[in-house]
Amino acid sequence: MRTQITGKQIDIGEALQTHVKTELGAVVEKYAGRPTDAQVTFSKAAHEHLCESTVHLSTGLTATATGKATEIYAAFEASVEKLDKQLRRYKRRLKNHHQERVQPVEVSGGATYILASEAEDDEPDSLQPIIVAELETRIPALSVGEAVMQMELAGAPVLVFKNEKGGGVNVVYRRDDGNVGWIDPATVT
Repeated sequence: MRTQITGKQIDIGEALQTHVKTELGAVVEKYAGRPTDAQVTFSKAAHEHLCESTVHLSTGLTATATGKATEIYAAFEASVEKLDKQLRRYKRRLKNHHQERVQPVEVSGGATYILASEAEDDEPDSLQPIIVAELETRIPALSVGEAVMQMELAGAPVLVFKNEKGGGVNVVYRRDDGNVGWIDPATVT
């Protein structure tokens, strides 16, 4: 497994890097047998250390977790604990509800735009929003169940995906009542 360990304005020593590779490797090997890659980023905000861990599975799904603590090792342990729980749930769902995917998830490109927010008092000059940034994004081709699983693994409130069954662009999102909503424009008549 390829592991990229970085620190934002923090020096990451050899001992911490070795610890991260060992612990993260053990968690990922327990639940995902095929090689994957991971990114671990450490940062510091006031007195707290923050550890953001992202694991890319060979199936194309991504698990993300964040841990906070006053000690850097404790922040990493909190992050790994969350990843362990997410990967355990992912594996259980694969066993219970889905056959394991033999082909990697097909991914197509798309554009993401960040729009400037308008102040509440100000009246906009035009109806055209101001684009602050334009980024590339990946849109995976998944089943609805896999899309919900990916959304939960990433901890995201919404996921845009290409439906494997219908071929159209769909959206799953977390509703205010705790349930998951699914938007499928292809079924609207």
